[in-house]
Parts: sequence; C-alpha cells; structure tokens
Amino acid sequence: MRWPAIATLAALAGSGGHAAPPPWQRTETRQPCTRFDLFRAPYFGDLHIHTRFSADAYIFGTRVGPRDAYAFATGTAIPFADDDELQTRSSRIDRPLDFAAVTDHSEFFGEVRLCDTSDSPVYDTQQCQLLRQAEAPGQQFPTTVAWLFPAGIPNPSHHQFCTEPGVDCGAAAVSVWQEMQGAAEEAYDRTAACTFTSFVGYEYTASPLGRHLHRNIIFRNEHVPPSVASYIETAAGGIPQGVWSAIEDACLRAGTGCDAVIIPHNPNLSGGMQWTDPADATEALRRQTLEPLVEIHQIKGNSECRFDRLARAGAGTADELCTFEQMKIADQVPGEEPPAIDRYPLRNLVRNTLKDGLALEEALGVNPFRLGFVGSTDNHDGAAGSVAETGWAGGQGNNDSSPIRQIGDEMRTNPGGLAVAWAEENSRDAIFAALRRRETYATSGTRPVVRFFGGDLSAVRCGSSSLVRDAYASGTPMGGDLGPVRGGRSPRFVVWAAKDPGTVASPGTDLQRVQIVKGWLDAQGRTHERVFDVAGDAQNGAGVDPATCAPRGAGARELCAVWRDPTFRRRERAFYYARVLENPTCRWSTRVCKAAGVDPLSPDCATQAATAGAPFADCCLGPDNDPFLDPLVQERAWTSPIWYRPESIARLRAEVRYGAQPGADRLAMRLVLGRVPKDFHPAGTGLELRLSDDDDILVLTIPAGALVPAGRGRFVLAQPIGPVRKATLALRKREATLLVATGPTDLSRADRADHLITVSLAAGVYRAAHTRLWVLRDGRLMPGGR
Repeated sequence: MRWPAIATLAALAGSGGHAAPPPWQRTETRQPCTRFDLFRAPYFGDLHIHTRFSADAYIFGTRVGPRDAYAFATGTAIPFADDDELQTRSSRIDRPLDFAAVTDHSEFFGEVRLCDTSDSPVYDTQQCQLLRQAEAPGQQFPTTVAWLFPAGIPNPSHHQFCTEPGVDCGAAAVSVWQEMQGAAEEAYDRTAACTFTSFVGYEYTASPLGRHLHRNIIFRNEHVPPSVASYIETAAGGIPQGVWSAIEDACLRAGTGCDAVIIPHNPNLSGGMQWTDPADATEALRRQTLEPLVEIHQIKGNSECRFDRLARAGAGTADELCTFEQMKIADQVPGEEPPAIDRYPLRNLVRNTLKDGLALEEALGVNPFRLGFVGSTDNHDGAAGSVAETGWAGGQGNNDSSPIRQIGDEMRTNPGGLAVAWAEENSRDAIFAALRRRETYATSGTRPVVRFFGGDLSAVRCGSSSLVRDAYASGTPMGGDLGPVRGGRSPRFVVWAAKDPGTVASPGTDLQRVQIVKGWLDAQGRTHERVFDVAGDAQNGAGVDPATCAPRGAGARELCAVWRDPTFRRRERAFYYARVLENPTCRWSTRVCKAAGVDPLSPDCATQAATAGAPFADCCLGPDNDPFLDPLVQERAWTSPIWYRPESIARLRAEVRYGAQPGADRLAMRLVLGRVPKDFHPAGTGLELRLSDDDDILVLTIPAGALVPAGRGRFVLAQPIGPVRKATLALRKREATLLVATGPTDLSRADRADHLITVSLAAGVYRAAHTRLWVLRDGRLMPGGR
C-alpha cells in the first residue's frame, strides 16, 4: 500500500506477524512477503483491462499490449490513440495499483494477431485492412459489425480467412495467450517486497444480439489452460454453462494446479439475461461456486440499482441515490430504444438479483446469486486503474480521445472503478483467496478503506484499537454468512470507513455518510429492501465551489457505527452490505466542459454550449432535464454483502487439545444450525465436516445411513470413522446440533498460534462456513468468539 492512512488501519487491525499461517494454501514458488497482516490489509486493483489484442480496442486505435498495461498500473506513462489513431497522447496513473489483470477479449485472439503481423498470409486481406484502418467513431460501426458479429449469434465461428490453407488462427491465438502469460509473469513481483501482483486472465464475450453476458476469468497462478475458452469455442454448451464446463475441465479438474474464478460484468447491459433462474439446485450451486463475484461498477455504468429522477420511480427500488452513473440503454441491441423505468429489466441490477437469490434459496436450498462485489475499469486503452476524474484521458481509444468526442459521443461513460481485496499480503495466493471468499469491495474509482463485519460482536466497539481482532473473533467479514447468532435478536454489524487520502496534488475527499443496505424475503415469499443511514450526515452542507470545483465544506475523515437491524426477523433470510458515500465533487465531464468554456454549473450553460458547438450541448444535462446525469457526483464504495441464513451456523464451541506425544491430540466440537436445512436428513444425505486453515486439519465424511436413529430426532454414529469416535446429530424444530469428538489423533496441522480457522459443513447442496479467529490458551486451540 502507498498511502498514509495505513497507520490508522494498522492500529485498528492490531499486530499480524508471521507466527500464524494464512487460511489458504501456497501454490507458487516465491519469496515470502516481508509484510504479512494476519488481520489483512486492503489492496487496490483492476481486474478488467484491454489492450490491442482485443478486436474492439484495436478498432479504436489502441496499440499498446499487456506489458504496457502492467507498466501503466505500476506508474509508467504509455501512449494513447489520438483522433486519427496516431499514438500521440500519453498518460500516467496518479497512484500505482497493488494488483491487476489484463483481460483481453478472447474471441479473436488469433485473427487480431495475424492481421497485426505484416508477414502473415492474411495481412493484406480486406478483413485485416478493415481492422487496421483509422476511422472516426461515427464510421466504425460497419467495421465493428464485420469483426465482432460472431460474438452476437447463436452458432459462432471464427472469421472466414481462418479456414484458408496455411492459415492457423488457433496457433496464433495460443501465441497471444502465451504473450499475455509472459507479460503477467514479468510484471509479478516475486521478491519479498511484494509491490505488485499480476494475474493471468481473459474475457469471455458472449453478446447474443447485443446483450452483454460477459465474464472475466481470473486464474490463481501461472498454471493455466493451454488455450482460452472463448464464446466461439463454448457456445454449444450454453451461456454461461459452456464456459463453466471449459474452466472445470481444463482448469479446476485438470490436476495441474490450475484454479480460477469467473466474474460477470455489465449486467446493466444484459437486457435482463445475465442472471437467469437455474435449472435446478445443482446448477444453482455450480453458479454460486464458480461465480462468487460481480463487477458492480465500470466505465459502461453502474449496476447496483436504478432510479429515474424525472419519473420519480425506480426499477424495484425507491432509493434516490440509484441515479449514479447510469447508462440510458439496457443492452446494445441495434436500433432498440432505452426503456422507460417501468420496463427496465430488473435483473440488469445487482441488488434486485440479490433479492431474487433469497427467494431461490428458499425454494431450492441454495442461492445461485451469492455475489460479492468488485469494481474495475474495462479500460480499452491498456490504462489499468485510470480512474481519476480530474484529467481523465478517456478509456476507449479514439472514441474519447479529445474533449469534443468525450462530451459529444461518450458523455455517459465514467472512468470506472477499482476492486479492493482484504488480504494478508500482496501475492497471488492471498488476493485470489480474498476474491474466492468474497472479502472484497468495489469503489467508483477512489480509495476509501472500508471494513464491514456481522455477528455476535459483543466486544466490538468503535474507536477500540482491537476492533478488527475482536470482529474476526466473533463475527464474519464482508462476503460471509451468518446464522441466528443472537437467537431471535438481530446480529450486530460494525462498519468502519476511512477517507481516501489522495495525493499531494489531489487530496482525497471527506466522507459524507455510511449506509447499510438490506434486502430480505418475508414469510409470504416477497422480497423487500431498505437503506439505513448509520453514520455521518447527509446534510453536512459540503459541496463544491461552482467556479473552480474546489471542495467546500467539510465531512469526516473516518466514520464508524455498530448497528442492529430494527426490522430483523429470525426466520427471514436477508443480506446486508455497506455503502460509503463521499462528499460531492465535480464529475469528470464537468471539468472537461469547463475547460472548453461551457460551465454545467452556470445558468448561462446553454448559451456557452451554443458558442462552443453542438457536441457540447450535453454539458448542460443535469437533474432538471436528465433522469441520471449530474455535473456533481458522490464517489462511493460498496462492500460485499453478508448473508443472514436461518439455517446457517448459529453457534460453535470447539477445542483442539494438544497431547504430550505425537498422535495424542483430540478435537471436540459442538455446532448448532439455526434451522434444519432443506432435505437435511442423515438417512438419505451424507455429511462432510471440514476444519481447515492453510491445511485441512480434519475432514470427516459421514456417508448417508452411517448416522443411525437413536430416538427423538437424534442420530448417532454407529461405527467410528477414522479418528472420530463419537458423532451425534439432533434435529429439532428450530435448530440442528452436531456433536463430534475424536479419539487420540494427529492434529499437528492445526498451528499452535492465534489464527483464522474455517469450519465448513456440506450436505447435498447445503453449504455453510464459519470462519473465526481461534486462540491458543494453555495448550488448547479454540474459537475466540461465537
């Protein structure tokens, strides 16, 4: 990290150190990071970047490659296309990133490589000349269609020239994939300094008839499939099931050490098709497992929620802050008009999708839409993390390469967002583990620091130097799930936020307020939402100087609240996430318009725009005449949700007692579920109980029928299984209790130090996990809280 607020954060987190293991396995060869934080630190990154290997970026005039993108992420200036696609512009990031992934569109790797290679057999073909010719944005549509149409049809194929004798598009695609891997490896800091982490990745770009069903695939380490699985190769298997199968077969089940997460993005342009109901519970679990995150904010708009200020109505919401960075369209179907708010597809929006996930979990026993949050840029200039509103150079080649094109053609775009991962160190394993467990948050481009926990949290106090330690001991962080940890009373939630410190040249903006957004399912099967202000002041009077855009008025450097849900009902499943709002600042477009002599904050805006020229008319769009645009914005952050599940783990008591001799350790555990899960019966369903940190400490698999009835809803283990001598399952009306005890065994993989341990339970499609800080006391290791 490269910002002064780390001192404050360190005080909140407490001391980490190297004595304790991380709760993930190391899968790569590298030097240990000098900095290791047991209670984790925030790392800022961009997981969605395009270079010249993306056909659309090439059409826009982008000529930089993956090495340039990683160089930009770490502080090096790179060239950008000008209006004529000449590489005469340049830009540099204001602050280096901690991690990044180049994710070029995989569909035409080979074709772009061959058309960009002067001695290739197809270099002079009409298709290749079309790709390389410089065109103004208004002339690019025929080229875009000619090149990208296979990504929008049901039975796609590679371009015709790939079938000609002597032309090997497959080999060319592999060469691009290898270059992307090489660039990532060169950029990755494997020294103990751990200054920068690069990930290998690519984008799967299914766009049926212009509806974005796009996904980025991010690989954990250097072990990746030998070739990419684009929409062209996987379409026959369905969207997205085809790419799921390809990743499962070539990566997750390949036995090569390959691991990956799939991150959908731009549901706001999917025409409601990004999140379809699963065929059954098995498919729902498959989606939950493979797609743990969604990119909620990027250059082509925000996907949290939507409110039309002119219509005074929202798409499934009354939240007036949902005007933020909305595209007018709901997809990119040619010729289709933007829908009115009452016809806007509800599942274009993440909050609505999360609510529907609750209803699906009630029906199926598993939530297919358990989505954590990240932001990224989708920058097509190779400019990883270029998100500063001041002096933004654009993100789409010659489409927004000058003020007249930024305002006339791309006014509704924005610089994009960032992904933030809470990780023990800046390494691939650590950050990937954060992505998988959803301990992430998204920002609209700024760098506030946000913590969010839910649980019993009885010892947690704002202002305490042990806040984070206490929260990990008795609660779950963003991305986790909770049972009824306080019985019929609401769980406690704590949220803490610190402002982005910014830079010397551009200090960060004060915080205005913190909100908690709740969605829930009532007893009648209806979904609801509500937004609670929990810290700060919406009426703090802060704003901007209309003449200079300088901030005016003050907000908060830090905000913190411990909160209980006044609407909580034990039986109603719900999710909660924190939204952090900064004070208003001038939008990027306001600064560009002002520089062109058109002031969006002036009553004379229309007159000034007429003088400047027709493309600048959009400078005068705002709250009085546009449903979404505003010359001022409130930058923000969204934490991954915490899910309340009535059937999840409510209480856990456990103890690892170390013996005096090897093989003499013992484990005793009592685990209580808040409700008996659907189809949870030992006669027909096997159970798997797992205790793990960086290793599996104990894995207990109880086959169906191994627990036999013992009367009054009790089932007992008929025969010992491995070291487990006793196991009892009691099913009652309101809860289920599992007791496990081992005989003497080897539990040495449970490190003798305070550290995070996860207890997970699986039965059929049911999954629950309980991660807490376990503490070492008098030769015994036990949870530090409930």
